[in-house]
Amino acid sequence: MSYESPCITVCVMSPETGLCLGCGRTLREISDWAGLTPEERAAIMATLVQRMGDAGMKVPPELVRWLAVC
Repeated sequence: MSYESPCITVCVMSPETGLCLGCGRTLREISDWAGLTPEERAAIMATLVQRMGDAGMKVPPELVRWLAVC
């Protein structure tokens, strides 16, 4: 199965926010990702930059570039 993923292979969870430092997803979102519909994945991806910013996290340029082409 092929599916788009915002993973940029940083894969480190912030204990303060519960978000991945690379992609901004929660552990639950990461583990559920392959089983989500394209619409569910798109809805999550649409929130990643904002949620990372709201949490005071640095948004990796690689993530911004990847999201721009999706």
